[in-house]
Amino acid sequence: MTKPDLALIGAGYWGKNLARNFLSLGALHTICDSNEDTLASYGEEYSEVQRETSFAKVLAEPEIQKIAIAAPAHLHYELGRQAIEAGKDVYVEKPLCLSIDQAQDLIALAKSSQRILMVGHLLQYHSCVEKLVAMVLAGELGRLCYITSNRLNLGKVRQEENSLWSFAPHDISVILALAGEMPDSVTCTGNSYLTPGVADTTLTHMTFRNGLQGHVYVSWLNPFKEQKLTVVGSEGMAVFDDTKPWDQKLVLYRDYLKWSEGNLPLVKKSDGEPVLVQESEPLRAECQHFLDCCETRTSPKTDGAEGLRVLRVLDAAQISLEQSGASTSLGRGMASSPDFFSHPTAVVDKKANIGRGTKIWHFSHVSDNASLGEDCNLGQNVFIASNVRIGRNVKIQNNVSVYTGTTIEDDVFLGPSCVLTNVSNPRSQVVRRGIYEKTIIRKGATVGANATVVCGKTLGRYSFISAGSVVTKDVPDYGLVMGIPGKQVGWMSRHGHVLSFGKEDHAVCPESGLRYQIHSSEKPDSHEWVTCVDVNEDADLSAGSAVGTKEYKSFKE
Repeated sequence: MTKPDLALIGAGYWGKNLARNFLSLGALHTICDSNEDTLASYGEEYSEVQRETSFAKVLAEPEIQKIAIAAPAHLHYELGRQAIEAGKDVYVEKPLCLSIDQAQDLIALAKSSQRILMVGHLLQYHSCVEKLVAMVLAGELGRLCYITSNRLNLGKVRQEENSLWSFAPHDISVILALAGEMPDSVTCTGNSYLTPGVADTTLTHMTFRNGLQGHVYVSWLNPFKEQKLTVVGSEGMAVFDDTKPWDQKLVLYRDYLKWSEGNLPLVKKSDGEPVLVQESEPLRAECQHFLDCCETRTSPKTDGAEGLRVLRVLDAAQISLEQSGASTSLGRGMASSPDFFSHPTAVVDKKANIGRGTKIWHFSHVSDNASLGEDCNLGQNVFIASNVRIGRNVKIQNNVSVYTGTTIEDDVFLGPSCVLTNVSNPRSQVVRRGIYEKTIIRKGATVGANATVVCGKTLGRYSFISAGSVVTKDVPDYGLVMGIPGKQVGWMSRHGHVLSFGKEDHAVCPESGLRYQIHSSEKPDSHEWVTCVDVNEDADLSAGSAVGTKEYKSFKE
């Protein structure tokens, strides 16, 4: 018999169920929990199982090759990452993580480390659900029309996660398995009645490309328990009710419609026929599946990729919930990256290149061949023209147009309604397309609200253009510009604080503590420039930067 080699992390509310099953399967080596009273609550049947409060000691134990995580959801990523890095196979209770970036990191780490990563989507291992999925795939229900799932109870009220994240992952996982694809859009509504900011009840709606609709209603404020999944197809309906006795859990309704001579649909009512499947405990089947996958080195049914798909729907639903039910697109077919968010009213041309984590909000338009880096945020009514290049972590506020000829490096902030141009002498009757002047906004620069940048200028790294100013000349690194026309009136730190040099050639940012030095040219056309003493300025230059610090002229004349 194989020696026990699995450690359970988190031995409380749900962990007790995992402990019971892994023990019965002969796999449980250690129970780990920070609460000693929780560990002490395990009875005599666990006498051969080690008990530990230190996760680090568990990871250091060579006999432990598998980790099952039943800790709170906000700990899933960090615990999973450490376990994989320690060379362990990992089972994580739902949800896989609380962010898409974290999930992708875990999946990539598990792949590079050749470790098994599995998510605990329990319903996928229920024999009735397995039978239902098989029936749908075999076409027994015809074309799917809609799926509804209710998961209601008067039960444990969570503080760390809302009902969407606590209850809905199981149902979303099953609906995606039945649909065989991701939804195009998601909406979600709900409210917080007991704890501010933690929704006690949510209703999630998914729309799929083929017309299929999915609904998930979850709540822990319901007077009775309900766990019911209804699948409606063109040729039949099936109901899975997990609160019923085993022989009544899955019921099939065949040929529920007939057609009159006038080609009108008539409902044909029946009691339905129970679909008998072998009785089994889903959690035990799930635990056994994890052990089998670790043994055979095969990918689990609910692997990291499946967990990520569920997480994408949860993330879209959460965005919709925070926007009072606004429809959230999952970005199907709009650009080369599937990992960005685009509001349904936004237009993203098919040849646009959008980085992972970028958000594009209401009524914005990103044109073909425009390129946006990772983690950008475009507010409402933003226009990005063709061939514009934008770096990562760029924030563009409402009502801003970025025209062809403009290059924006990383970490730039463009305030509301600021103006960027690309032709200095425009005439309606003179076509100047193709001779646009180049405007470059370097790394970390800020352009304030309603400011105007005349085309053909370069704004230096971490320069700061005050609200309403009009920039008519190049701006040096760290330069502070104000007025109409804009004049340099001082210097700004990387953290957005005015630098006070006085009679000294050094100044310190009051927020970061970084030190800055002011330099003066000895040439007749004397000008000044600033560098950050505590940062390697050359190494910090963004890719593609070509203008050296000393080449900028001051506005002080």
